[in-house]
Amino acid sequence: MNKLNEEAVMVNKSILSAIVLVLILGGCASMSESQQSTAKGTAMGTGAGAAVGAIIGAIAGDPALGAGIGAGVGAVGGYIWSNRMEEQKKKMEAATEGTKVSVTQTADNQLKLNVPSDISFDTGQSTIKPEMHPVLNSLAAGLKSNSNSQATIIGYTDDTGNDSINNPLSVNRAASTRAYLVSQGIASNRISIDGRGASEPVAANTSPENRAKNRRVEIFVKEPQQPQPQPQQRQQELPQHQEQQQYIQQPAIQPPMY
Repeated sequence: MNKLNEEAVMVNKSILSAIVLVLILGGCASMSESQQSTAKGTAMGTGAGAAVGAIIGAIAGDPALGAGIGAGVGAVGGYIWSNRMEEQKKKMEAATEGTKVSVTQTADNQLKLNVPSDISFDTGQSTIKPEMHPVLNSLAAGLKSNSNSQATIIGYTDDTGNDSINNPLSVNRAASTRAYLVSQGIASNRISIDGRGASEPVAANTSPENRAKNRRVEIFVKEPQQPQPQPQQRQQELPQHQEQQQYIQQPAIQPPMY
């Protein structure tokens, strides 16, 4: 196969990937919200990987190389909403029933917990309230049952005080939350933390009730999509004239006539 034909094949594969992506997204109409999110995330990762792989393969003149790279790109394109994630969501909903903690699935397949100050932190403090312990205990149990999952904790404050106070306070709140999860047997390298001070309020800081909503931690649990095995690179193709030579049957040698 010459270079021109190879490039034509790769273009056709890119078009096919786009068509498959459209069909998958169109078929989501009959799915549940959870199924839609999972299907769209997977399709986008796969489609993007195929497109990137096709371009790289055409430039390099090696479609197999492009396919391998494309598979890698698609594999790391997002998070998955597995049965374990769905089960953890249900358990967290049960554990937080009657509290003001919200438990949701994000558009990119993360489990999000919004824990307001009612059960988390007092004003100006980073010490976890006892009311938060059952929530974190349930979260730790879910992380233990799904060893592939990871967590990110982000701390926030209200607008009381200035950034020099609020920014480190928000980090300390996230750090206290991580320390509690670690005390429950979760490896610290599975939990990342961040603090954003008063920069992202969820309510106007115009009343004590609204400030309590902003004084919070948000916890995200995610299960990264596992890399797919890359296809083996095909053997180097022989030039076309050599391929033809392999299949040309040599004429039989006739014995001399006497």
